[in-house]
Amino acid sequence: MADDEKTVPDDSIDLRGVLCPINFVKTKLKLEMMDAGQILEVILDDGEPIRSVPRSLKEEGHKIIKVENKEGAYRLLVKKT
Repeated sequence: MADDEKTVPDDSIDLRGVLCPINFVKTKLKLEMMDAGQILEVILDDGEPIRSVPRSLKEEGHKIIKVENKEGAYRLLVKKT
């Protein structure tokens, strides 16, 4: 089993139904409350959210560990840097 498959997030935020850029802002605020090295699970809708949020997080310097499709939504694991 790969490391990312057994990665347990330190916190989680479900942003289904939340529009851009609010979903990125909420993700960023959640990450600001976490310690460096911790992992946040973000649940996002298909389309604009899954295209924009991971890109914006990378631009902020965070590491995208995993993106997986889960029943019409996406599960994103982000490591705070």
